[in-house]
Amino acid sequence: MIVVPAIDLMGGKAVRLTRGLRDQATIYSDDPAGLVARFAAAGAKRIHVVDLDGAFEGRPAQRDTIAALSSEARRRGTVIQTGGGIRDAATVEALFEAGVDQVVIGTLAIREPELVAGLCSAHPGQIIIAVDARDGRVAVAGWTEDSGIPVEDLARQAEAWGAGALLYTDVSRDGMQVGPAVEATAALQSRVGIPVFASGGVGTLAHLEACRDAGLHGVIVGRAIYEGSFTVEEALARC
Repeated sequence: MIVVPAIDLMGGKAVRLTRGLRDQATIYSDDPAGLVARFAAAGAKRIHVVDLDGAFEGRPAQRDTIAALSSEARRRGTVIQTGGGIRDAATVEALFEAGVDQVVIGTLAIREPELVAGLCSAHPGQIIIAVDARDGRVAVAGWTEDSGIPVEDLARQAEAWGAGALLYTDVSRDGMQVGPAVEATAALQSRVGIPVFASGGVGTLAHLEACRDAGLHGVIVGRAIYEGSFTVEEALARC
């Protein structure tokens, strides 16, 4: 199982939110590039970066910072996947030009599915579809709106498009360290043939072991690392 440390950007700083709420942000670092170096040195082969300002504003807000993180990651032999505020094809292309390895698309996949299908075709294996779940339906626009679309419907559609992977987040668990939605993520993985990454709720090494034992492809880890619940090295050793 792949353990993926997360860097959520707000105002150029690395923060973590609780349940995706903008007014509940905790700042952990004003040097995101330093975090990339730290995670890579610990052995992480992939880092998940989110432009939170972009997610809430509906347009990219951290492009220069993401380009700097991508440069640092490339220098260290680490893959960067990033999302947040992606509402058109031009933004996707600009992120690839900035050095990002994979782009995570959420809201756009719901609002313009034909466009996203084309992006998946144009960039094989490089588009990850974010399946942000609240009560079994997909949440969009920085998790502020309910799309009304069932999670499994989006997952199957993304597979048909040729998406490289799915990123499944249980919004209610994000930042809470109460454990990820292991059963729901495993169930989704059993229904599609592309990799599914779990996100939201990891707080202990036991949570990671549960993901591993359930056969999940990968898991995103954020607050638990920043709060010192365990290190990246310890997480990698368990998975």
